[in-house]
Amino acid sequence: MNPRIIASLVLIGTCALWAFSFPLLKSIEQLGQRNAPGNGSLFLSTLLVACRFTCAAGLFLVGNALRCRWRRSRPSAGAPETARLSIRPTALEWQQGLGIGLFGSLGLILQMDGLAYTEGSVSAFLTQGYAVLIPIWVTITARRLPGWTVVGACLLVGLGAALLAGVSPDHLHLGRGEWETLAGSVLFAGQILWLERPRFAGNDSIRATTVMFGAMALTAWPLAFALARHPGDVVKAVQSSEIVTLFALLLFGCTLATFPLANHWQPKVSATQAGLLYCTEPVFTSLVCLFVPGWISRSTGLTYPDESVHLRLILGGSCILAANVWILLRPPRS
Repeated sequence: MNPRIIASLVLIGTCALWAFSFPLLKSIEQLGQRNAPGNGSLFLSTLLVACRFTCAAGLFLVGNALRCRWRRSRPSAGAPETARLSIRPTALEWQQGLGIGLFGSLGLILQMDGLAYTEGSVSAFLTQGYAVLIPIWVTITARRLPGWTVVGACLLVGLGAALLAGVSPDHLHLGRGEWETLAGSVLFAGQILWLERPRFAGNDSIRATTVMFGAMALTAWPLAFALARHPGDVVKAVQSSEIVTLFALLLFGCTLATFPLANHWQPKVSATQAGLLYCTEPVFTSLVCLFVPGWISRSTGLTYPDESVHLRLILGGSCILAANVWILLRPPRS
């Protein structure tokens, strides 16, 4: 199969797994507020990013060490490169990992805090702004107008996201939550473009992802302590069996199983195409929210009802699906 098609399918699969993170994060934040009342939403958002990616970085360090030991114990016909068997990142892997880590951590913090000040549907719509920002950036830097395929796909994605979110001109206003979400979308666009840079083509995606996880954790921890009402709230906010269970699902299902795949396969498609593929995430999120919130509510005692199937879900999802099929059949020029 064409590597571009494989990469596209893998990225869509990661979006399907990322969709579970939205109800999980919302539930963990509510439980954290119950455990440590009086703390702001920005503190809880930052603390979750810090805990999530600290654990991910530690597990990846151990996993990379075991991978190197296993490869050394199984010599192949051709002598492997020393760099490939090293746990230590190269200079370019440090640059790549630090870049996508900084963009990703700040983007996630802004997106998660924005959710506390706007509706989830509006947040999902505004987050997809990177699907339009990336082609604009490529147009400016390449000094070449995008083709009709890119323009048409972006319009379809925008229409689909608006339908999914139920956004109308009188429904959308720009307050704190909306501005934070838009800023997060700009940072996500930067993350996608940074990962695509040709100079990183020879990097080992596992080591670069480990650096990324570490950068995200180190960015978030100082902010979490600075925003906490009391230093002890950093532990108190996440100290419950319900949070540990939900956090484990978030860590293994929506972090360790997704970011490495995205970092490895995204450079095999253009940044414009990657941005459009990632727009399938709100479609999967709408489907996930049909049943996951109710399961979490029954398990934790939270009031978090399931969403229902509606015409907007069908029409919006169809528009985004059509845009991605179009871009797959007629990919933009590099």
